[in-house]
Amino acid sequence: QVQLVESGGGLVQAGGSLRLSCVASGRTFSSYYMGWFRQAPGKERDLVAAISWNGGTTSYEDSVKGRFTISRDNAKNTVYLQMNALKVEDTAVYYCAAQEGRLRVGVQANHYAYWGQGTQVTVSS
Repeated sequence: QVQLVESGGGLVQAGGSLRLSCVASGRTFSSYYMGWFRQAPGKERDLVAAISWNGGTTSYEDSVKGRFTISRDNAKNTVYLQMNALKVEDTAVYYCAAQEGRLRVGVQANHYAYWGQGTQVTVSS
């Protein structure tokens, strides 16, 4: 089992920045690929960014490319999502997800077995 705890969400004006953190516990963090997903009211949970076990491979949803950066620190069991140039449409609950595997990066929600509780990001105009 892996437990995931997100932090760093909040209210920010359009154009601002936030950094989300997700701390994992319970198993060997470096054995897992990680993802950040988001879900707005009435919408599906979609991938924002994903990162392989060693950080060597990343994947981003098109609308966040060039604005968001996913990274990880395996020594701290933590994955980050740096969000810059935030837009109103980035408003959602952001979830951290984990799945054991060193051969791939998961880009769909059903690729992940473990989820955090979510953190709200609200971008105002």
